[in-house]
Amino acid sequence: MFTRARQLLELVRFSHTVFALPFALLAAALAWKDEPFRAADLVGILLGMVFARSAAMAFNRLADRHIDARNPRTAGRHLPAGLLGVGTVWAFTVACGAGFVASTLLFLWREPANPWPLYLSGPVLLFVCGYSLAKRFTSLAHVWLGAALMLAPVAAWIAVKGLTDLTVPLILGAAVMGWVTGFDILYACQDAAFDTAEGLHSIPARLGVARSLRVAAACHAGMFALLVALGFASPHLGAVYFAGLAAVGALLVYQHALVRPDDLSRVNRAFFHVNGVISVGLLLLVLAQLAVR
Repeated sequence: MFTRARQLLELVRFSHTVFALPFALLAAALAWKDEPFRAADLVGILLGMVFARSAAMAFNRLADRHIDARNPRTAGRHLPAGLLGVGTVWAFTVACGAGFVASTLLFLWREPANPWPLYLSGPVLLFVCGYSLAKRFTSLAHVWLGAALMLAPVAAWIAVKGLTDLTVPLILGAAVMGWVTGFDILYACQDAAFDTAEGLHSIPARLGVARSLRVAAACHAGMFALLVALGFASPHLGAVYFAGLAAVGALLVYQHALVRPDDLSRVNRAFFHVNGVISVGLLLLVLAQLAVR
């Protein structure tokens, strides 16, 4: 049983929750400056993030299992390699989806009750799972993934405050969208030739690796500009936040310095390591700013 649980966590790359979860907590921290902190809200946000992401990733592995089997880079994943059965992963996907919807009930058991997380749980789950099918018909699949992760800070804000004062979470969400779109384009450069041969859609397959790297850099430049705009839009951010953004900008530049059109050997370092530092670092930066304020 322990082995099966470990395999399921590996299947959905549970450790990669670090990409989206810090932005959800960042948005919630800003919202709690205007609303009373409630432990149930924090638990609901944490459970919702984990369940929604796990359901989406498990569905992605199910949808792509035949494609993954034909790709030498992904043939060793759990489903193509036979380490997990399709029925097991389907059961895990459904359980995580149900867990996500159930987690939104926590926002009904508070005062005042907030029904919006429950109302929006179905559409959100369909949207984040729908990304897995996007590369079959559009090269903008990377943007779809960015929009899916954009929902993390927006949903966390709505969970705390409802549908009020959405300027701050939308700016933060747009920054997340640009960030994720950019690094997903970087990651997809590894499969540009395979996607072309398979008739799959991606920006690297459509534009080539060199031009795609420039598109990814433009996405990250847009992300940085939106993070600067966030500092002006939120009354709770100030000098500490703006000073820390310099480090974020340096990390973004470093990420692109790791990857060249003729050398994609360091894509994983750029994708996993640098982006993990960026997401956690931004959360810590905002928490430091709020502590100073």
